[in-house]
Amino acid sequence: MESQIQSVFTDIGKINFRDPANYYLIPSMPGLASNSVASAAWLSSEGEALFALPSAAGGIFVIKLPPHDLPGTVSVVELKQSSVVQRFLTGWMPTAIRGDCGPSDLPISLSVHCLDHDAFLFALCQDHKLRMWSYKDQMCLMVADLLEFMPVSRDLRLAAGTGHRLRLAFSQSLGLYLGVYMHAPKRGQFCVFQLVSTESNRYSLDHISSLFSSQETLVDFALTSAEIWALWHNEENQTVVKYINFEQNVAGQWNQVFVQPLPEEEVTVRHDQDPRETYLEYLFMPGRFTNAAIQKALQIFSQGTERHMDLTWDELKKEVTLAVENEFQGSVTEYECSPEEFWQLQVEFWSKFYACCLQYQEALSRPLALHLNPYTSMVCLLKKGSLSFLVPCSLVDHLYLLSNEHLLMEDDAAILDDLEMSRDVVCLVQCLRLIGESISMEMAFIMEMACSRLQPPEKAAEQILEDLIANDTDNVMEDIHSKLQEIRNPIHAIGVLIREMDYETDADMERAHPLNMRMNLTQLYGSGMAVSVVCWGVCKIATIRFLICRDLLILQQLLLRLGDPMVLGGGQLFQSQQDLLHRTSPLLLSYYLIRWASQCLASDVPVDTLESNLQHLSVLELADTTALTTHKLVSSPQTIVELFFREVARKHIVSRLFLQPNTSLAETSLNWPHLITAIVADFLPLLWPSNPGFLFPECLMGSCQYTQLQEYIRLLQPWCHVNMGSCCFMMGRCYLVMGEGHKALDCFCQAASEVGREEFLDRLIQPEEGEMVSTPRLQYYNKVLRLLDMVGLPELVIQLASLAIMESADDWRSQATLRTCIFKHHLDLGHNSEAYVALTQNPDPSRQLDCLRQLVVVLCERSQLQDLVEFPYVNLHNEVVGIIESHARAVDLMTHNYYELLYAFHIYRHNYRKAGTVMFEYGMRLGREVRTLRGLQKQGNCFLAAINCLRLIRPEYAWIVQPASGAVYERPGASPKRSHDGEYTAVPATRQIEILELEDLEKECVLARIRLTLVQHDLSTAAVAGSSTPEEMVALLVRAGLFDTAITLCQTFKLPLTPVFEGLTFKCIKLQLGGEAAQAEAWDWLAANQLSALVTTKESSATDEAWRLLSSYLERYPSQNSLYHRCVINKLLAHGIPLPNWLINSYKKVDAAELLRLYLNYDLLEEAADLVLEYVDAVLGKGHQYFGIEHPLSAMAPMVWLPYTAIDQLLQALQESTTNHYNVVLYQKLHDKLEDYHQKVSLASQDRLYRHY
Repeated sequence: MESQIQSVFTDIGKINFRDPANYYLIPSMPGLASNSVASAAWLSSEGEALFALPSAAGGIFVIKLPPHDLPGTVSVVELKQSSVVQRFLTGWMPTAIRGDCGPSDLPISLSVHCLDHDAFLFALCQDHKLRMWSYKDQMCLMVADLLEFMPVSRDLRLAAGTGHRLRLAFSQSLGLYLGVYMHAPKRGQFCVFQLVSTESNRYSLDHISSLFSSQETLVDFALTSAEIWALWHNEENQTVVKYINFEQNVAGQWNQVFVQPLPEEEVTVRHDQDPRETYLEYLFMPGRFTNAAIQKALQIFSQGTERHMDLTWDELKKEVTLAVENEFQGSVTEYECSPEEFWQLQVEFWSKFYACCLQYQEALSRPLALHLNPYTSMVCLLKKGSLSFLVPCSLVDHLYLLSNEHLLMEDDAAILDDLEMSRDVVCLVQCLRLIGESISMEMAFIMEMACSRLQPPEKAAEQILEDLIANDTDNVMEDIHSKLQEIRNPIHAIGVLIREMDYETDADMERAHPLNMRMNLTQLYGSGMAVSVVCWGVCKIATIRFLICRDLLILQQLLLRLGDPMVLGGGQLFQSQQDLLHRTSPLLLSYYLIRWASQCLASDVPVDTLESNLQHLSVLELADTTALTTHKLVSSPQTIVELFFREVARKHIVSRLFLQPNTSLAETSLNWPHLITAIVADFLPLLWPSNPGFLFPECLMGSCQYTQLQEYIRLLQPWCHVNMGSCCFMMGRCYLVMGEGHKALDCFCQAASEVGREEFLDRLIQPEEGEMVSTPRLQYYNKVLRLLDMVGLPELVIQLASLAIMESADDWRSQATLRTCIFKHHLDLGHNSEAYVALTQNPDPSRQLDCLRQLVVVLCERSQLQDLVEFPYVNLHNEVVGIIESHARAVDLMTHNYYELLYAFHIYRHNYRKAGTVMFEYGMRLGREVRTLRGLQKQGNCFLAAINCLRLIRPEYAWIVQPASGAVYERPGASPKRSHDGEYTAVPATRQIEILELEDLEKECVLARIRLTLVQHDLSTAAVAGSSTPEEMVALLVRAGLFDTAITLCQTFKLPLTPVFEGLTFKCIKLQLGGEAAQAEAWDWLAANQLSALVTTKESSATDEAWRLLSSYLERYPSQNSLYHRCVINKLLAHGIPLPNWLINSYKKVDAAELLRLYLNYDLLEEAADLVLEYVDAVLGKGHQYFGIEHPLSAMAPMVWLPYTAIDQLLQALQESTTNHYNVVLYQKLHDKLEDYHQKVSLASQDRLYRHY
């Protein structure tokens, strides 16, 4: 809500004043008094704007403008007396006034008092009379001769009252007051009247007070119902502001207002200083020169070459530097000059520019008028180039600044109820003033340097005192000594003065509640002007109090030097003086620090830097202490005190003043003197270094003002013993931002000793919701560790965590957290051994396991596998194996090498069986999951590695357990499997364990090698080859034409060669029936088989070579019952291919009867008949060697036989196909041959029987 509330002046700018709707140009009217500056203006109850101007005839013109939002015309009314009345009133007036200066009743000062439906116009005229007009009735209600209230001489009565002034003040309780300044040569008089009315509507003036003024020239004055504020120019043309309470001040003594003095006329530059830096620092010190004065001086100094408008403070600084340096460089004509001459020239040009700035600053600072707000009692000085606010001054500061001639004795009693003690304090402050007036610039510089260089102020005060005594030409020491004689109790007076200036509180001021206040208070004192006024008021107080404390230290050193019991007030103890001295020194340093902060500029921070800082603060949970806002510094720079008041302190102060019960301002109006005094009084404790509150440094940290914060703590640390730990922490943050991490760590460690004792550090260690609560110091370490981690300083995290471990000896949970932290950052830094040590020292098994997982993954990603394998893993061996196995089974096989890592892990520990198991599982998964040439290559290598492992073991132990299929690995955290209809699948029963021996692995290795051979020959088979069974592989090899490889596979796994022969036979058929393309393609797969035994000539074709390969296989690989011949012939006959002679002859030798049956199966009757005829002849002895018959039919030989069943079937078939004449012939031949055979068999049988018997 706060950000949505805007000031009533938000949209007001220069452009609004130039808008014709917002102004009215008064035309030249006949009768308007020329050269008159008197005027009055007011708004009527109807919203009309009225302006009163004197007329040349002595009356008053009243110009009325209609309301701004309604149409209307401008009207003019002249208020004047009738001629008769005028002659009556002016008949006695000397003609000198009427003739020389116009009419005697010409108004020279006008004021207006508004009523509900009327307005009273008061005109102070040349004839020293006050006239009162009613605008409504347009008549004069009262004429009063003011000369009756002051000593009158003839000269004054005859002179025209051109210097008179009139002001009004209205109070609900007291009515209307009129203040009149009657100007006379060399003197002046203020008269205060109260307007009194009677029942008959007649008015008169009741004289309240008359006050005489001094020789100064009055510029302006303002009136309240109790006070007169006056602005003067004295004889030296300097501005003087005074005020007086005309009701209570019987003596008529005016109170001095201490206005801001002009800057020094000259800047002292020491020879060890750079003139440019010194002048720039002085020129751009906040509150010293205005932006407008420097810009005008720059315009003149640059001889009007370019205009410098609306520059920011930093831009203006650069322009000034450039302008002066250009002028300086242009004037240096000599090629070389000495350093001394160069320095002198620089000082000359910079002093010239400084003189220009001083001239314009003086012109712009000249007051033109006083403004007094009757509702808030705020008094302002309206200057040509700025606006100054008058702020109440504390009594101590007032006494120190006030010269002795203006000191009133009634001021004494205002300090304490004890009148004598009050007089002691006044005398004490007069002593301080004497010391302050005697201190030269060089002496003052001694104290400034002591505070800046962290040297004891007491020593500097002692040195200044020695210089004062040595250079005392005006007997100031005697005056001080005599003034000390008037103090009854110096020790007590000094103590009272110290207490008046000390803002130390026993407890931290309550942190502000949310500003749930009335809307009109949320922006109270939130504007740039208000912030500047409050902070400049603080700066002025700090500056004055620093001087008071400096002079008080010098006076205390003087008292110690004197050692006079009478002066010390009845023999006060030396110890009491020492105590006061040590109380004054921190007081002086506190005000020095506040003054420094009030003049220290805030840095303009980029938004991205603020956001980064906010992230760091969020780790510390301090992000709510400051707002993420940027302020563009235009008219003047922003100091760090202004930044603090704007962002943090204002809300605390306003909340405390207006929202808390029993506060003095809770029910009062926004009275300026009371409110500004209360705000400054509440602001100073927030800035006071020795108070427990730590909001100011915290705000600097939140606003990225780290350079300023570092200097603040440097000035603070040696002497302030409050918030020492918090200061160390802040200094650590500064070092962290500056990139000095090791210094930051030292500061953070120093701050740890104060945890639990300071409010800021206590807020820092508040545990998060749900966070494990440990000791305060451990909580502090955790916060700092998070900060260092976010900044990215792992080495410092390790150091601090190692230190924190010593604090957590009895807290195993904290130890586990810290060990985990150390492990993580060692691992990030590549300190693998240190990370392993931290892992093994972790007392929490679950965290230890997490770290172990991280170690495995990270070292694998970095390919630092040697470290990973060689760590001893005491009591963690199974966990490491489990982690690597789970990763191996969960990730992609070709991008991660967890299996190879696990293999190396087991080999390093001589656990060859597990190493073999790992590689065998790796190979199996490669075949299933990586169906590429590279995958098959790796698979073969895996099986070879597994075989090597088992060969290193004694034979009786050379076995492994068959790894489970990849689909049934029980991985932790895996989701339960469901079927296609959403139901949970049944958990498979326990599988039977399968043992694999070396021979089994060798078979798998052969299979893997054959798979690789196949894929190398034909890449398209990679998708199916990897997980194929031996039987499937035979089919793939046959299809690819790799018959030798297929036969090797069949022999390894004891598989029949039938698929090989069938495949080769089919290829021969295709070649025989195919064209040239088939012939060309065949040479590829023929080349893949061993053809060395075959004679290849130019005349032979691919078909011939294929038949030869088939023939060689049939010869090389005999089978039981001629299985391979049969399958080949069966294949040929099935495709209607005539059997080659070599195949017929070959099979006749092996199994002629089966050949006959095959002929019959495929209805080849002629071939069958021919075969039977040949076969019968062979049995009978003709060509028996071609049928593999060793002993033909003979009485001496063993028995012979014929396949009668098949022959009968042939005969039957021939007999049934009588339609074919050739079949009839065959049938007859076959029948005859069989008859002949039977006869010979019969004879042989008889001979055999005959021989047997």
